[in-house]
Amino acid sequence: MFLPVIMAGGSGTRLWPLSRQLYPKQFHSLTSDRSLLQETIVRLEGLGGQQPMLVCNEEHRFLVAEQLRQIGQDDATILLEPFGRNTAPAIALAALLATHHGEDPLLLVLAADHVVADVPRFHIAIAAAVPLAEAGKLVTFGIVPDRAETGYGYIRRGDALAGGVGFAVAGFEEKPDTATAERYIATNEHFWNSGIFMFRAGRYLEELERERPDILEACRRAIDLSSRDMQFVRIDAETFASCPSESIDYAVMEKTAAAAMIPLNVGWNDIGSWSALWELEARDGDGNVLRGDVMAVASRGNLVHADDRLVTLLGVEDLVVVETRDAILIAHRGAVQDVKEIVDTIRLSGRSEHVSHRKVYRPWGHYDSIDVGERHQVKRITVKPGAKLSVQMHHHRAEHWIVVRGTAKVYRGQEIIMLSENQSTYIPLGEVHALENPGKIELELIEVQSGSYLGEDDIVRLEDRYGRT
Repeated sequence: MFLPVIMAGGSGTRLWPLSRQLYPKQFHSLTSDRSLLQETIVRLEGLGGQQPMLVCNEEHRFLVAEQLRQIGQDDATILLEPFGRNTAPAIALAALLATHHGEDPLLLVLAADHVVADVPRFHIAIAAAVPLAEAGKLVTFGIVPDRAETGYGYIRRGDALAGGVGFAVAGFEEKPDTATAERYIATNEHFWNSGIFMFRAGRYLEELERERPDILEACRRAIDLSSRDMQFVRIDAETFASCPSESIDYAVMEKTAAAAMIPLNVGWNDIGSWSALWELEARDGDGNVLRGDVMAVASRGNLVHADDRLVTLLGVEDLVVVETRDAILIAHRGAVQDVKEIVDTIRLSGRSEHVSHRKVYRPWGHYDSIDVGERHQVKRITVKPGAKLSVQMHHHRAEHWIVVRGTAKVYRGQEIIMLSENQSTYIPLGEVHALENPGKIELELIEVQSGSYLGEDDIVRLEDRYGRT
């Protein structure tokens, strides 16, 4: 039995404007009704593994918890990084936690944002890796390439291993130029580097201690000072800050003599760009991939993703059009690898569209910023049954609440007020207050804020059931 370790960090900037800092691509439903993260976990059913361990950024903790709850994985451990330090430390944290009570499980390390078309063959490859990992190998999975791809690193296979399962690793290659990639493909000895691994937790820690003891020491201290909060394991930020940032390839896999590779030919895709999604999805007779409310006339080879409005195309070819409530991307399909430049431009201009969507998720539900002015802001707030917002106050704004659906339990100073549909209340500036949904259906209300400053950082939390005080 192995322990799946799902790496759920990353911002996925090349899929902007859908993927953003506070809601990156692994939490979106791109290829099915489930998110990429959920698909990664469901894909493991039937392999006999333990309940997974998730490694994610602190700011994504409630997104991860909610998506796990939706697929019946409520008790999975969620390891929270206060900030990213790349894959070598992240896997070290997971390995240290897995061995904390004297156990030494096999770890199957997976990224949360990959697509696998052929799940049965994926299971066969995972099963083939188990005896190698049990024998002390650090197994990586090499994707059988179908084109000369310049966007991936490559693994060069060595001699076949005893028993005919897998190969020794002869070397790792950086992302090549086109000519080099074509040469790699012609040799039949090069495979795309998938970033999927299997090894004993203890073996990885042994190799990490040999090659990068500074990383291991920082991670060990961070785990020793960690704390548990519900299903979350919070890493000590001060000690983890001293940890160098390094990938597992650079820190361990390129140096160890124990690396082995299993070929993987399963319709793998990391959806690293909108063009990759166009290649992956089923296309209509004109070569278009259309998702959402879209009409295309005399248009060919386009990808359109419409979230909120009708999008129409007329007489255009090879475009990517992505519409969200607050931003629209229009790009040539051949240029989408450079979407990160747009994101950088937005960030440098002081805007926030690279950070969050208009609709923002919280542990109690979500809110949608309907209208924003100089001294006012209007939000539609949705609170899950039984959920409660923090007990809080504001220094710079007052709030009006109007219930649209459900029942609201309002704490205002020393008062407790019950509101039903079409009823409202007022929260003066500086008043301690809280909002709770005591009902069995979702609570929806309109919040009108007014004041000199309306930022989310003007929330002084006095009490919070989600540990945010």
